[in-house]
Amino acid sequence: MRRRDFLGVLSGAAATLPLAVSAQQTAMRTIGWLSPRSSDTEREARSLAAFREGLAQTGYVEGRNLTIELRFGDGQYDRLPAFAADLIQREVAVLVTTGGSRIAQLAQAATATIPIVFTTGSDPVEDGLVKSINRPGGNSTGVFLLNNSLAPKRLEVLRELVPNVRVVAFLINSHNLSSDVQVREAQMAANSLGVTLHVFNASSASEIDEAFEALVQRGASALLMGADPIFQVQQDQLVALAARYKVPAIYEWPEFVRAGGLVTYCVDSSEAFRQLGIYVSRILNGAKPAELPIMQTSKFELVVNLKTAKKLGLKIQESFLRFADEVIE
Repeated sequence: MRRRDFLGVLSGAAATLPLAVSAQQTAMRTIGWLSPRSSDTEREARSLAAFREGLAQTGYVEGRNLTIELRFGDGQYDRLPAFAADLIQREVAVLVTTGGSRIAQLAQAATATIPIVFTTGSDPVEDGLVKSINRPGGNSTGVFLLNNSLAPKRLEVLRELVPNVRVVAFLINSHNLSSDVQVREAQMAANSLGVTLHVFNASSASEIDEAFEALVQRGASALLMGADPIFQVQQDQLVALAARYKVPAIYEWPEFVRAGGLVTYCVDSSEAFRQLGIYVSRILNGAKPAELPIMQTSKFELVVNLKTAKKLGLKIQESFLRFADEVIE
């Protein structure tokens, strides 16, 4: 395993947050965790582990002085408003939302007083979550993961692995708030690379099946996956379909690649979720979300599966492998 920081380290005020917060808290506090993913996804487990690490680092340990109420949508967004209402009724001290701006908006619609700490892959100012990056205002702050804007870079990586590709499918969930931005940026990148981009929409398991049938019929010889929690829930289905149709694909997160997918270029989110835990601790200790700057990630990772590449008949150049943070053989 080799690591390389492509664009630096976690930026913004979070990089210099004081970690010597007193560990003497004794009163039991309750926070809520609202996610559109499933509890058994590897992405959710990794995110929660890093989040708990940040809490513990600042003196809050689950079961000792902290309770975390977990709510998972299992890929069904329509379940989340009721979950948000339930957590607010329980009077959680902080409500944490993951999985994008849409989930944070649901929380904001449910409460204007309980502090909200979110993660989102799209610009929280453009999405109306906060007034500004440096001074969010209102009752919300969080982490901007920058992941939804990586479609152009992912397309470049895909083109490097499949140099003769001429037609690429782009699978999105049009219900995602950032889907239009993802498509626009990917289309611009495709134009500059001389690649034809066909966009397909899916927001359920059956629609994913239909999208793969359609993209093969349209002559796509590679697949660019959009960023969306529903795809994370359907990870195994997506990886299996790419293998069945022998379509080289680039994904949103490393879990896809470890499950048999070809490659990912993504934000390294572990540090971001650890800092998310630290932010929640600061709010529990009296800090106001309105005054906590939005954290931004600028550390990225490239993960490639050589076993999958071999099955697809792709030869990965050594020059490409030298840049990889993780190579699965």
